[in-house]
Amino acid sequence: MSTAAGSADAGVAATTGGYDRRRELQAFDDTRLGVKGLVDAGVTAIPAIFHHAPDDDGLDLKAACDDNDTATIPVIDLSGAAPREDVVARVRAATEAVGFFQVVNHGVPDELMAAMLAGVRRFNEGPVEAKQRLYTRDTAYKVRFSSNFDLFQSPAANWRDTLFVDLAPAPPRPEDLPDAVRYDPNTRIHTLDVRMIPDVMMEYGDAVTKVAVRVLELLADRLREMGCAQRLNVVSHYYPPCPEPDLTLGTTRHTDPAFLTVLLQDGVGGLQVLLDRGGGGGRRSWVDVPPLPGALIVNIGDFLQLVSNDRFRSVEHRVLANSSRDTPRLSVACFFNPDDRARLYDPITEGSSDPPLFRGVMVQEFIALFYGKGLQGRPLDYFRLQH
Repeated sequence: MSTAAGSADAGVAATTGGYDRRRELQAFDDTRLGVKGLVDAGVTAIPAIFHHAPDDDGLDLKAACDDNDTATIPVIDLSGAAPREDVVARVRAATEAVGFFQVVNHGVPDELMAAMLAGVRRFNEGPVEAKQRLYTRDTAYKVRFSSNFDLFQSPAANWRDTLFVDLAPAPPRPEDLPDAVRYDPNTRIHTLDVRMIPDVMMEYGDAVTKVAVRVLELLADRLREMGCAQRLNVVSHYYPPCPEPDLTLGTTRHTDPAFLTVLLQDGVGGLQVLLDRGGGGGRRSWVDVPPLPGALIVNIGDFLQLVSNDRFRSVEHRVLANSSRDTPRLSVACFFNPDDRARLYDPITEGSSDPPLFRGVMVQEFIALFYGKGLQGRPLDYFRLQH
């Protein structure tokens, strides 16, 4: 699927009360510099296109977690020290109750995770020409940079910039990747032959894929057989300090259009998950996913909730705007899907008396819906059957 830059249109009111929002969006996009460009220009008040209204269901835009009522995001050790059946039980419990958990002793070296985050920072804080050269809204490009993939669909823009890389099964040519995320000058040996320097992003992608496959195996052997981790999209976010963080968000509330997401975040924090609080009345609130050194965050995507027939939970999450005065927030999200986008995926109901809750969907159809509407709403609801 390809989304041309000139096709962005629906979802944004053109003119309201003399304010031409569409023109402001286009002017921002035309700079090809993203949010970091605004920060470099010294803005002290964020443009109106970034202003967010409170959530439709009354949840505060900056809702704070209640220390006396904070649901715990499970932390699961993958070292193999515990019996496999115990780890299976913990992973399944986390996916059914929370949809998010953190894994430690997962096999991805600390220095590789640090190199990946450092590369994202170098790219975003490096020469503007390198970013402008990759800036596009055409998803046919395997390597692309932009700010807010749904800029022209969303009611409000988010305070972040993003480097997208379609890494597997057909990786981009090495020369198409920015040098900043290919070579780590801090931990690699410099030689005249750069081919001898390991590729940071490729190495990281390989290592995280092993984590994703292992988690899928713990959930159900059938998931690996379905090839749920064959396609890998690496999405690296850069959240600059925001001069008015109470007026905007880093990332709007959403669910992930994938089978599984493995996320690396730095120590700045800001990721929150929307969880049921129990006690009746459908009360929900935002829960922090605290930075944990050396950990990776795993969350269930919409497709895994679909094939599990609602057993595993794909929950809404968001990122607060970065309130730091001088430190960016960095994260690297690895989205895993099958490579066969023409295959129809149905809820698995064998061994259960429960009826299927969703109609069959192809990955390509699901992704097209996601890109067409942006982060607003839950794509999964479009495929839920009425009983």
